[in-house]
Amino acid sequence: MKPLTLLPLALLATLVMSSPSNAEVLLLNKIAEAPANRDIEKGLVRPTSGMSMQQVLAQFGEPWGALPSVGSPPITRWHYPGYTVVFEYQRVITSVVEN
Repeated sequence: MKPLTLLPLALLATLVMSSPSNAEVLLLNKIAEAPANRDIEKGLVRPTSGMSMQQVLAQFGEPWGALPSVGSPPITRWHYPGYTVVFEYQRVITSVVEN
């Protein structure tokens, strides 16, 4: 094979091999763009990962709505104005801003 015919194959292989890592970086960048969780002026303050249900209640009050636990491990969702808090067992795993 001539060197010029190998070049397109090498480029294709590079693109194929790099695609998953690029997708992961883009996803991480998108997550980082979510509203801030530290400064009320920069975004919606909401519970952070690792907080207990008791800590969430103490800091944010009673949820407007709550769904019963489902699955194994048990996942529970509490709804607040503008966001939903997702728990695994008794700990926050994420809080999702609603549009």
